[in-house]
Amino acid sequence: MTAIPDTMTAIDPVTPGGPEVLLPVSRPVPQPAAGEVLVKVAAAGVNRPDVLQRKGMYPMPPGAPSILGLELAGEVVAIGDGVEREMLGQSVCALVGGGAYAEYAVAPVGTCLTVPPALSMVEAAAIPETLFTVWTNVFERGYATEGDTVLVHGGTSGIGTMAIALGAVFGLTVIVTVGSDDKCAAALALGAAHAINYKTEDFVDRVKAITAGKGCAVVLDMVGGDYVPRNLQCLADDGRHVSIAVQGGLMATIPIFEVMRRRLTLTGSTLRSRDLSFKSMVADELARVVWPHVEAGKLKPVIDKTYSLAEAGAAHARMEEGDHVGKIVLTMG
Repeated sequence: MTAIPDTMTAIDPVTPGGPEVLLPVSRPVPQPAAGEVLVKVAAAGVNRPDVLQRKGMYPMPPGAPSILGLELAGEVVAIGDGVEREMLGQSVCALVGGGAYAEYAVAPVGTCLTVPPALSMVEAAAIPETLFTVWTNVFERGYATEGDTVLVHGGTSGIGTMAIALGAVFGLTVIVTVGSDDKCAAALALGAAHAINYKTEDFVDRVKAITAGKGCAVVLDMVGGDYVPRNLQCLADDGRHVSIAVQGGLMATIPIFEVMRRRLTLTGSTLRSRDLSFKSMVADELARVVWPHVEAGKLKPVIDKTYSLAEAGAAHARMEEGDHVGKIVLTMG
């Protein structure tokens, strides 16, 4: 095993700003604490919370590193107290509280998943954030089960493409909304049952037509604002509305009696602020229920484009342009 250097290259902006603040800098290589592993990072996923943090709009949880990045893949090169020695040399992907945009990063052993031969390191780095998010919100909070119809906004985002992929594995009918006809075609090619261009069609009317008036069992919403009352119109009786972001507005006005009359459930969650025990529990569940499909090559993330670590600014610019389909990934090679 190669020697671990004292310093590394990382993306650790000291002031908020545009993509231009994402410049490579030298930082000390972190040391794994008890229950942690040190990973020589091969690739790191880019996520919208990274963009918000760069802008100064997403405060870090206490104790999180200021280096950006919430998911990574690479080789375990050192371990903290209480970690089995068998972890050394393992290829893992992991959900982290920050620090992934770097040549080395620490990860809780509880959120590490072994990278199978079916995945490249780039693919592995693109999985944790979206898989943890979609699994906990669609299947655990939304109680989606085989045969259910699910409406997913942002259908060609990292979250949306993961929802399509998981839906295919677990027998869901996935309807997505997207912002162009090209993205409709991309979503359908990836396995969505229906794709609605929200700029040219009313998604409420389309969902009612697609479901013959019955509606969806679950809506996964990352828009918020005035989408929420429209989403409720898309739900079947006893349907579940799950909020995971508020890109379109923090506040919504909803018809309470309609919620009562049709026994609707409104819920939601954030992932980054959840404690390690919760994230470790989710990782255990994913290892049991989802990872066999990953190992068999039946579940893979959609990769939009890769950038080198030094090109992190360009990666953020692409995410903000909104033209990507699937995940944007940084590579450390």
